[in-house]
Amino acid sequence: MKTYGISLLSLLILAGVITLACGSPQPKVKTNCGSFAGSNTTGGLQSVSLCPSVADAQQYPDGQVPFVAIGVYTTQPSPALIPSGVIWGVCQNQQMTNDVTVANGIAQCASGASGTYTVWATGNPICNVIGPCGACGPTGSAQLTCP
Repeated sequence: MKTYGISLLSLLILAGVITLACGSPQPKVKTNCGSFAGSNTTGGLQSVSLCPSVADAQQYPDGQVPFVAIGVYTTQPSPALIPSGVIWGVCQNQQMTNDVTVANGIAQCASGASGTYTVWATGNPICNVIGPCGACGPTGSAQLTCP
């Protein structure tokens, strides 16, 4: 029986290559909505959409649904992932709710939460007007179903 061994040096080289690949300045981010250039940091934000646009929490590990905010900007590349400063929120029937929490784009239904909720995000980090289902400036939304 022939055996194949991987040397420690080979593993270290592989780890280094992976680390360098992950540190590229404009990584491509693959989502089920497409592939986007890294974050756009220039130009005016015109509109926001969320990916996925519809999700069922039961289909995700531990019910944690990752949403991505995608912006259309006045400059290229556009559309692009919105850089830091995204404000997230959740509502149901045009009312604020604590049945679902969302932090850094990860939404999770609270124990006992049931029905369809609207997850929303705005890319305006200096927004000071937040309503039940959105905020000042371009705001995108998606639907999340809790069991």
